[in-house]
Amino acid sequence: MKIAFIGLGNMGGGMAANLVKAGHQVHAFDLSADALAKAGEGGCQTFTAVPDAVADVDAVVTMLPNGAIVKSVYTADVIGKAPKGALFLDCSTIDVATAREVAALASDAGYEMADAPVSGGIAAANGGTLTFMVGASDATFEKAKAVLEPMAKAVIHAGEVGAGQVAKMCNNMLLAIHMIGTCEALALAGKAGLDPQKFYEISSKSTGYCWSLNDYTPAPGVGATSPADNGYAGGFASALMLKDLKLAMEGAQSAGATVPMGEHAKAIYEAFVEAGNGGKDFGAIFTTL
Repeated sequence: MKIAFIGLGNMGGGMAANLVKAGHQVHAFDLSADALAKAGEGGCQTFTAVPDAVADVDAVVTMLPNGAIVKSVYTADVIGKAPKGALFLDCSTIDVATAREVAALASDAGYEMADAPVSGGIAAANGGTLTFMVGASDATFEKAKAVLEPMAKAVIHAGEVGAGQVAKMCNNMLLAIHMIGTCEALALAGKAGLDPQKFYEISSKSTGYCWSLNDYTPAPGVGATSPADNGYAGGFASALMLKDLKLAMEGAQSAGATVPMGEHAKAIYEAFVEAGNGGKDFGAIFTTL
């Protein structure tokens, strides 16, 4: 299959490489010359303009920073430039309203489109073990699976268009909340005289079990290896977590939902990022305690 991949950042670069490994012909585009060069080294055919990259492909995958850029790229450079019948898959994390708007524009122009945001982070993007949450019709989802599976450990049909973004915002709001709680519990254990490693051994096998504790322990030298063991470098940047929490708060307002813990998590990450910590892994909240 011939696939255009637009957006080769920390996540997109590894994702495109896995499509190449699966035997697909990948047309890669990014504004960064370094990202393009790396994609070329990984077996992608590189392009310096989006319309050229999508001109003769079977599918277009995008991994872009925000909804405004997603809308701009699709309306200016993808819709009408990609062949009729090409499948569009947006794997960016954006607001639900924009995801649905862009999909409607694509549909009006005769294309099928799915929103397919991901969970798993940079390591999973590089390893081909992402979880995709797909918003699409049943028929479009079946077509999307063939493109997404080489990059995934799981491809889940969340519902109709936009449902993937709803799943992503809810998942990451939950992740932010339980990361903060995990950090607080680890810090409390240490200050109250319990070895944090012993707390990890106990709580990770009891009702405190959660991904943030068991698989991504945010305290250095405790539990599972994580960015905490590398000065909180790499991983999932706090600025990106804040972006996702803002999307969740917008979604909650639109849906008329009450999310007090989500709002508090947003305030905590907002203060942390404003203090100059946006590039640190989101588990670095531990250092504030």
